[in-house]
Amino acid sequence: MVTIDNTIASLVSEERAGRKLASRVVGVAAFAALTALGAKIAVPLPVAGVPFTLQVPAVLLAGIVLGPYGGAASQLLYLAAGLSGLPVFAAGGGLAYLVGPTGGYLLAFPLAAGVAGWASWRSERLVVLAAGSVAAVALIHTAGAAWLSVATGGAMTFRAVVLPFLPGDVLKIALAILIGSRLRTPVRRAIG
Repeated sequence: MVTIDNTIASLVSEERAGRKLASRVVGVAAFAALTALGAKIAVPLPVAGVPFTLQVPAVLLAGIVLGPYGGAASQLLYLAAGLSGLPVFAAGGGLAYLVGPTGGYLLAFPLAAGVAGWASWRSERLVVLAAGSVAAVALIHTAGAAWLSVATGGAMTFRAVVLPFLPGDVLKIALAILIGSRLRTPVRRAIG
């Protein structure tokens, strides 16, 4: 009798683990798709071809909702899709896009999602969530501006490629925190 009870308990445990894994995979894929969708909502700015997009709130949301590893994984999947040639970036896809002027921004997405996720899963307090989101956006800008400076031979200054985006970034961070703080608890329960 104990053997049957143990077997049933083991099967139930395995089924739950399978559902949680499936939920994680779906979450990673969904946030990769959300980032691709955010890339397509682009407003051109006169800053070396760097558009204003909704990728950043998707990156932040991925970390806030999925945690550091799931958030980073979603952005790695997004980059892999773009690297494979799928047109998931603001103006296309492929290796040339990743090594082009905006490649630094894109390549920072996995680490930025990880930073936002680490802060979100470390504490329920909004001030920690905000600090993690600000740090994630700063990371994206630092990597993007550095890469853009190299790609343009130093013609673009940090101030020229960061300041135009700051007002929008404040709104993107607020949007990600507002949505993410509501989604993270139910998603945590689903993915374990």
